[in-house]
Amino acid sequence: MKRFTKHDKEKEIKRQKLLREIEDRKLPYLTPKDVEFEELSKAKYSKLHLRQAGCVPDDIHQAVQQGLTTLQDYKCFAQDLVQIKGKDVLTPVYRLLVGNPGHTYRYLNTRLFAIPWPTHGVEVKYSNDEIGKACQAIKDLNEYLHAEAVKILVDDYSAVHEEIGFVEKATTSLSEDTESGKEVHNNQKININTVLKDRTSFNVALLNYMDPSRMKYLKEEPYFAMGKMAVSWHHDENLVERSTVAVYSYSCDDLGPALDESNKNSVEGRDPTLWHVGLKIAWDIETPGLALPLHPGDCYFMLDDLNMTHQHCVLSGMPSRYSSTHRVAECSTGTLDYIFGRCDVAMKNLQNDSVLGISSLISLEIEFVRQTEEIHNEVEFEWLRQFWFQGKRSAKQCDWWFGPMAELENAWKEMEQMTKLLLCEINKAEWSLEEKKQIIRCLLPLLEERQELRKIWVARCQSRLANNLPIDEQPECHPHWHRGDAKMPLPFDLEEIISLLRSQLGPEDGGKRK
Repeated sequence: MKRFTKHDKEKEIKRQKLLREIEDRKLPYLTPKDVEFEELSKAKYSKLHLRQAGCVPDDIHQAVQQGLTTLQDYKCFAQDLVQIKGKDVLTPVYRLLVGNPGHTYRYLNTRLFAIPWPTHGVEVKYSNDEIGKACQAIKDLNEYLHAEAVKILVDDYSAVHEEIGFVEKATTSLSEDTESGKEVHNNQKININTVLKDRTSFNVALLNYMDPSRMKYLKEEPYFAMGKMAVSWHHDENLVERSTVAVYSYSCDDLGPALDESNKNSVEGRDPTLWHVGLKIAWDIETPGLALPLHPGDCYFMLDDLNMTHQHCVLSGMPSRYSSTHRVAECSTGTLDYIFGRCDVAMKNLQNDSVLGISSLISLEIEFVRQTEEIHNEVEFEWLRQFWFQGKRSAKQCDWWFGPMAELENAWKEMEQMTKLLLCEINKAEWSLEEKKQIIRCLLPLLEERQELRKIWVARCQSRLANNLPIDEQPECHPHWHRGDAKMPLPFDLEEIISLLRSQLGPEDGGKRK
């Protein structure tokens, strides 16, 4: 589990420096009613594209809006208990992840598990037909936004031209009508198509539901005095580099309670009854920001490196609002295929004798030991504990994830057994003192990390914030560990084992600590 990292500290230092530089003054920002808005958009925010609701097919609007309200009616949206600067925080926004089967999305030290949208060859038993239709509508929207993103990038060829790395000299050479020139040109077309596919093939959609009347405390936007924020300034995390983010926005007709005077007086530039997306160049106090109003059914696209060079926030309006944010999540370590592959690697070092009913380790080489114990920690803390920390909320949509989690649980049990077998092996008499120390030096840091993370997760599960969540969303340390299921022995006392291993190392190895 990540803590408040050096990168986090650097961001906080930048933020504080920015606030000191602007002091009591507020930076300027523009809205579409300002004369300079169009010029600024083209000059500094050219990779932000808006598709107004009127340009989106009616059947898309109807299905998506019905689907979003259906998911809300069935209480499928939930607040996430995330970590910010090392502290647990409950998001004011209610969320649900839908996407490719077996995909996850990680943000703010929280792994969300995608409810699978209908996919050929994958059986998904939704809780009811309405939820299935809603997930299909989100998938149809996903395909529509993918096609639109490709169109935008093709129309804005200069952006693609720049990111592929073409140079003017190479482009000039293509104008010569030679066979080699045609071949290079065709290869570059293939490169463009590959980039467009890779960076616009959205694999997850993070759905958000925001109701200002239920958000008891919303922060004031600190730099531009844009008003209250439902989501603070940020870069989206865990995305394929330079990939597009596409957002469908739907604010409901009900405007909710009357606008309070404090918010009305604090917002001069934008209409506080409307939801807006705010944008600014990261850590820049010279360039004015933008506040782009979002009407029901509007879509906007953040292209190429906009998410890296700029920050965005969501500025609260009066009505409740849904958004469907479609992303190319960086899933190299975030799919079931990946983690099951990791488990297979670990299991290759375990030999089970079905006749005698005993197990043994195939190799005790340092690299095999380290690899197995690293996978052990990854399965437990990046998958099992992350999943159960969110309770059983995914059961509201379908039970699809419970099968794979049971398989991962079984693999985890095997890896617990492998750790015990290793500990038994290094206590055998035939091992020399130096051989023992080599194994312990490799094993000890991983066990120490495991023990520390278990304590952290237990504390998070028992926190006041966690216990105040709805019953079916309250975290479980683990369905077996806290119930003491007789079928699964409780984990051995790691603290005692760690103390014993430390005692076998000399001071030069960092041993004999209390």
